[in-house]
Amino acid sequence: MTIVENYNKILQTINSFKKETKLIVVTKGQDLSKISPLIQMGHQDFGENRVQEAYIKWQKIILSNPLINLHLIGKLQSNKAADAFKIFNFIHTLENEKLANIFSKLENDSNRKIKYFIQVNIGSEVQKSGISINDLNDFVRYCTKELSLNILGLMCIPPINKDPDEYFSLLKSLSAKNGFKDLSMGMSSDYEKAIKFDSTYLRVGSAIFVTNSI
Repeated sequence: MTIVENYNKILQTINSFKKETKLIVVTKGQDLSKISPLIQMGHQDFGENRVQEAYIKWQKIILSNPLINLHLIGKLQSNKAADAFKIFNFIHTLENEKLANIFSKLENDSNRKIKYFIQVNIGSEVQKSGISINDLNDFVRYCTKELSLNILGLMCIPPINKDPDEYFSLLKSLSAKNGFKDLSMGMSSDYEKAIKFDSTYLRVGSAIFVTNSI
């Protein structure tokens, strides 16, 4: 199947659930020649892992396609926050006060507001990014009340080789307790399960760009 066929198949699957779920096409490591057909079809939400790669790839495209939304879905170092702020519309990996403070200052200095998800280390894995569940409520209050950041909801990456259901269920519960309506969860291998737990933003890459060779 081609990239466009993969994309259409995933959209059909998403639409079959009849929920308000947005597809973020993850384009990390993908050439513009592979992404352009999706842009031409009118898709607007794309995800990147690295700030520099995103800037090089997307800066000219955004000028001619102002409706495109770029989502940062990879770990963000504080020294890259200012560059990320220039090009991304959504940050899915806000995870500590240092980053939150930087973005708050950037917003105040520029009068530009962007949207954020707080990444939760949902499986308490030492090798993964994200704020701990125990610290989440205080961090939400700090970001929303003290800094007035536009926090849409929570994001997670479940542990590999485990059933994601319990982690999606837990993130949904944590999100509801903090009054959020949006959830960033679900990737190529588990996006259908994420939809069942009311994910509103899916991050799908390989299921779209891995095509069958003849």
